Amino acid sequence: AIYSNMATKKEKEYAYEDALLSIEARMETEKAPISFLSNVAAVLHQALIKAGLNINWCGFYLVSGDVLVLGPFQGKAACWRISKGKGVCGTAWATAQTQVVKDVHEFPGHIACDSQTNSEIVVPVKNEKGEVVAVIDVDALELSSFGDEEREFLEKAERILSPFDFGQLAKPE
Repeated sequence: AIYSNMATKKEKEYAYEDALLSIEARMETEKAPISFLSNVAAVLHQALIKAGLNINWCGFYLVSGDVLVLGPFQGKAACWRISKGKGVCGTAWATAQTQVVKDVHEFPGHIACDSQTNSEIVVPVKNEKGEVVAVIDVDALELSSFGDEEREFLEKAERILSPFDFGQLAKPE
């Protein structure tokens, strides 16, 4: 059999729904914040792979004072700190809006943590006051990897994570 990373629409929907249920369940039971976010990064990563995307990085950057600091993730070693308004992550933080980038090489000021990345989606995570406290960052090897389904999936995950106290992990130094 030839390997194909093309998932059917139904397989993609199932992968995303299953992941959201898993995150909700962990939110209710896991009290150790690093363990919780580490597992959420793994759940998101695996769901996107099951959905047929060629993901090379998935994780969190946490707001700490005037920078984003690297949080739990799946993938290669990454940039440790990102300034507000810099790159795709910093732009998502500064604008408080999801950034879907079809070609990162065309994004002004893109920060290349992994030169193999070609597309990216970053979703700002807001607390219950509407303040951005973290971002979910996902990178893919292929151009135009992220569409409306991925945006909707990750924004639903963000809403589940909204009550989580990200501040306990990213205290300014």
